Amino acid sequence: MAESQPLRILIVDDHPMVRRGLAAFLKGSSGLQFVGEAGDGQEALRLCDQFQPDVILMDLVMPMMSGAAATRAIRAKCPQVQVVVLTSFQEKELVREALEAGAISYLLKNVTADELAGAIRAAWAGRSTLAPEAMQALVQNASQGPTPGMDLTAREREVLAHLAIGPRHLRVGQDARIRRRRVAPAQLLVPVEPRLGGCGRLGGGAPRHRLEGFADGGHRQARGWRCAAE
Repeated sequence: MAESQPLRILIVDDHPMVRRGLAAFLKGSSGLQFVGEAGDGQEALRLCDQFQPDVILMDLVMPMMSGAAATRAIRAKCPQVQVVVLTSFQEKELVREALEAGAISYLLKNVTADELAGAIRAAWAGRSTLAPEAMQALVQNASQGPTPGMDLTAREREVLAHLAIGPRHLRVGQDARIRRRRVAPAQLLVPVEPRLGGCGRLGGGAPRHRLEGFADGGHRQARGWRCAAE
């Protein structure tokens, strides 16, 4: 894009009134050009090909396809397009998902017109703009550290899956293809306990726990797992 040409902006939001207001804002902003609008993520993918925007203002919670999913697809197909999330939601999981999907900025809809215009120009220049609430969510995520148990091997997950549904002693050893001898749950957990975040302590007078998330054989491992005292 030539230096003198305005930035081409695509609006993606499932609320017509929001799209109308943003379109009016863009039409009245110097150096910004409104090129189109979409009501969901799928339509955004189609219009991105049609209008070839420089920056997309992306809502997150929409029908058909979420803003995070649309962002990931758009960034994979058109990496030169910058995505600025503009949403009412500040939950840390949404912030994390949007930024991991490739959004360069995360703003709330209470942003001022000048702040939004500045964030759009900054995004095209490769600079990120985060609402204070989004920054706080990132700090909270970082302070919590990685989810306990996510670094276990496939075999370790298999054993924990058996423990989660309550097999005892020899049956665990047989099913997990461990040498046929009497195996107690505490023995199985010794190698992995340091990576369970304190949730694997079954012996020594500690309360029993349910290792939720492994009972289905590990299919939920992408969402992590948690333990709950019985």
